[in-house]
Amino acid sequence: MIIYRSLAEIGTPLRDAVVTIGNFDGVHLGHREIFRKLKREAADIGGVSVVVTFDPHPLKVLSTPRSVALISTVEEKITLIEASGVDYLVIIPFTMEFAAIAAEEFVREILVTRLGMKRLVIGHDYAFGRNREGNVNLLRRLGAELAFAVEELAPITDGTVVYSSSLVRRMILAGEVANVVHFLGRNFSVAGCVVHGEKRGKLLGFPTANIATDKELIPLDGVYAVKVRIADTLYDGACNIGNNPTFHGGKRTVEVFIFDFTGELYGEEVRVYFFERLRGEEKFATVDELVAAIGRDVDQCRSILSQRQLVVYTDYLEGL
Repeated sequence: MIIYRSLAEIGTPLRDAVVTIGNFDGVHLGHREIFRKLKREAADIGGVSVVVTFDPHPLKVLSTPRSVALISTVEEKITLIEASGVDYLVIIPFTMEFAAIAAEEFVREILVTRLGMKRLVIGHDYAFGRNREGNVNLLRRLGAELAFAVEELAPITDGTVVYSSSLVRRMILAGEVANVVHFLGRNFSVAGCVVHGEKRGKLLGFPTANIATDKELIPLDGVYAVKVRIADTLYDGACNIGNNPTFHGGKRTVEVFIFDFTGELYGEEVRVYFFERLRGEEKFATVDELVAAIGRDVDQCRSILSQRQLVVYTDYLEGL
């Protein structure tokens, strides 16, 4: 996949470009269905598939009461889109100046003239441009004038619920990490560097790796069954998210007890895959009660993880 991180990097129009536009946060199964359609359309006309997205997310720039914790980092999103087999990814820097561009100008000057768009694939009810004026009616009018086809996909659903990034966010924030696999298409994960913590886990007999992460979206506080990737090896583990109320609280942390692992991890990059939430974070009356609870958590995590396989993006590439 060829990546353009600004429009200025595109020297000449792409060959018969079939384009889709969106934020694609999380690259969930609904997004993947759009990419499947994009690739089929590109193959149909002998052209190239092009994903256009924005960085930062528009809600990070625009004056709006809505806030958003992103499911994926930019680099994760790039990796996931590349795994879809798309030919080109165009990441447009989103600024207030860019936000002021009229939708019609965006279509004429950027999609058609700069990218060479011949077909446009959009999700159901998608709108873009200044004041979200770039709706399907405008696009079809411009398509008739500028010789590009527009296809609006029907809502992508499992028969009951429509796939969306907002749904995935709500589920993760509620700790529903087991059920979210059905919509996200993979286990939700958090990557980061192992840093020094309070070292209480080691004193309790359960040494933990304290993860410093750039991920904005962190699951609900509590104890989770997880798998941890260290280099090329996958380990089972138990993860606690919270502020350690038994020890009078503090800053929120993501700490992982990695089963059957010995060695130092400080400074190492690891990725934590979430499988199931066992319980909320609790304040225990004594340290002994806490240690007993951790022991029960570890036993439960081992039982859960012995029956589960990690689901990653490539498991869903068949048929793309």
